[in-house]
Amino acid sequence: MFNDIGALEVVTLVVLAVLVFGPDKLPKVIQDVTRTIRKIREFSDSAKQDIRNELGPEFKDFEFEDLNPKTFIRKQLDNDELGLKEIRNGFDLKKEMAELTDAVHGRESESSSSATSGSSTGSGGAVDMTKKREKLGLEERPPYDLDAT
Repeated sequence: MFNDIGALEVVTLVVLAVLVFGPDKLPKVIQDVTRTIRKIREFSDSAKQDIRNELGPEFKDFEFEDLNPKTFIRKQLDNDELGLKEIRNGFDLKKEMAELTDAVHGRESESSSSATSGSSTGSGGAVDMTKKREKLGLEERPPYDLDAT
């Protein structure tokens, strides 16, 4: 729970606790805090046990950590009864996103343009900007539109 607290932070907390509560009351405060933490843990453990008893014997291997979505997905991907790794590896997400972007901007993607025309002209903003710069000339800058910014 407190794995990322360093020695300097612990010393700072101890000095702060001594200053706030004083050296006389500090042991009593520490006892009260540890007693409260123990009661909370006991309450939590008994609640977990009650839930397991209510669920029945089918859920005897049930772990509450499985309710965390990240843990659940990681466990299911490791299990791979459904063949999820094959499905995940069958997608080329970058290619699909490029095709979708080209479709939104009204351009042909490389795969569709090479299939239809036989030669790939390439797609993307860099190629279009190069063509526009050639039309304007090397030293001219594109017009600046204040309303567009």
